Amino acid sequence: MSRPRSIDLTHVSEWQDGRLRRFQDYLVGEEPLEIRVGKLPLSVTMRTPGHDLELAAGFLFTEGLIQRREQIVSLEHGVSDGERDRGNVVRVELESAVALNLEQTRRNFFAASSCGICGKASIDSVRVRGIQPPNPNLRLDPEVLCRLPETLRAAQAIFGRTGGLHAAGLFDCRGELIAEREDVGRHNAVDKVIGWTLLEGKVPLSDYVLMVSGRGGFEIIQKAIVAGIPVVASVSAPSSLAVQLARELGLTLVGFLRGKRFIVYAGEERLRLAAEGKSPAANP
Repeated sequence: MSRPRSIDLTHVSEWQDGRLRRFQDYLVGEEPLEIRVGKLPLSVTMRTPGHDLELAAGFLFTEGLIQRREQIVSLEHGVSDGERDRGNVVRVELESAVALNLEQTRRNFFAASSCGICGKASIDSVRVRGIQPPNPNLRLDPEVLCRLPETLRAAQAIFGRTGGLHAAGLFDCRGELIAEREDVGRHNAVDKVIGWTLLEGKVPLSDYVLMVSGRGGFEIIQKAIVAGIPVVASVSAPSSLAVQLARELGLTLVGFLRGKRFIVYAGEERLRLAAEGKSPAANP
């Protein structure tokens, strides 16, 4: 069996204005990735193949299973049981000092994704982990913020061919793109970016901005806060729980970032929105 690919080809038919055309078109790849700790399975996620080791490292970090890069002893592609395909399993060896109840952890992941636990319980579970509020001193020019979507879009090589996946980009305060990753799952794209920074020894990301395509959901805000990111921007709307988490833990959250317009849902103080010495008018 061949290794999984991030892009596939398929035959399609296009109907336009009474005319039929048949041709080959690109599809974004989507396959399951199993993350194992030692020989025991931890989690399975549907993802776009590519940067899988970063995805696994980012997942372990943003889900609170590890706190430091040094806790990862080894990180490598594994072999699926009964298959020769090495592409859909990542095996991680952790320091012996890392306390990990795999059965309880699996149940928690399942519950978080399927049972609809209340917002307060979700936010409390983040706070209990001892996460610190992100850098309060970072300041960002709105004009820099407005350049991020176009810069991120230009870097999306797979999206340009398939039009079918999300992206996450890490930027510095000048608007320079530091890292960009694509995936069918927006949370996977974020984990890939954060996983890369973890493996490169760059966390906490206290002087960076995270830009995501699509909406800014609770899971993405949680992962950003774990990594120490002070500003998250998205091209669409955030969820109510994402806004609540951002406000309670001190993250700047921007939505509907398109062209020269955006909406600030939390943390306006990090953005230079008003002339110095003047306060923006308060909304009723």
